[in-house]
Amino acid sequence: MESLKRSSIFLITGLVAAIAIQSIRIFPYWFGEKAVPDAVEKFSEENSVSILLTNVLITNRESDKLLEVIKKSDPDLILAMEVNQWWVNELEVLKEDYPYVIKQPNEEAYGMALYSKFPFLENQIKFLKHKNVPSFHTRIQLTSGKEFSLHSVHPVAPMPSDKYPDNVGEKEVELLKVSDLVVAEEMPSIVAGDFNDVSWSNTARLFGYSGNLKNVRLGRGLYNSFDANLKIMRWPLDHFFVTEEFEVADIQRLPNIGSDHFPVYAQFVLSE
Repeated sequence: MESLKRSSIFLITGLVAAIAIQSIRIFPYWFGEKAVPDAVEKFSEENSVSILLTNVLITNRESDKLLEVIKKSDPDLILAMEVNQWWVNELEVLKEDYPYVIKQPNEEAYGMALYSKFPFLENQIKFLKHKNVPSFHTRIQLTSGKEFSLHSVHPVAPMPSDKYPDNVGEKEVELLKVSDLVVAEEMPSIVAGDFNDVSWSNTARLFGYSGNLKNVRLGRGLYNSFDANLKIMRWPLDHFFVTEEFEVADIQRLPNIGSDHFPVYAQFVLSE
């Protein structure tokens, strides 16, 4: 009985300590200073770009829900993740409004497609760690003529899988390689995607620090995007990190599209 009582005390102490540690890390998201400033009220639309991130879930067949969300939010760019050929076919209708497209579908749950109203001045598809896990590296020109780099990423989840790539027992290096690319470019940059990680993890914080990238959520809230199937225990896995040239005009979590991720929308302004 005494050992049971002792075990209960250790368990409760551990839970309280874990909650306290996580609360300290989460506190700046709700009550801290904004890492990326708000855009002025009357900003130039010509210098702005809106991006919708959506992990569609490869087995999801409710493409009509996503298309409706896209229609209502009307983003300038759409980054769709976990797309296979079925999803690419379903999203073909976007080409009328989004004539610039990069796509790399696969059946490994790490396919990706980027749809843009703005022209791509340059684009590369890289495989930074796994042969079936692409990342897109794109230079985009805004209406004003200004340019920025968009790095679209979907690093592998840190959980074992018999079917899909995993990072079990390995260090996550894809994000750190992207931060090196950002530093080397020396131009305004946005890194966006499903990081499969919370932004207060050691890897995500090191990524932000080494790439001189700022977390858009800090000072604004969590905007939990996963798991859309749960009412509680949701986490922010879909992220935007930006360099210092950007301001935030808007950020929203959008309605459920039948995936286990909610879409996330943000509008940025490239400062004058």
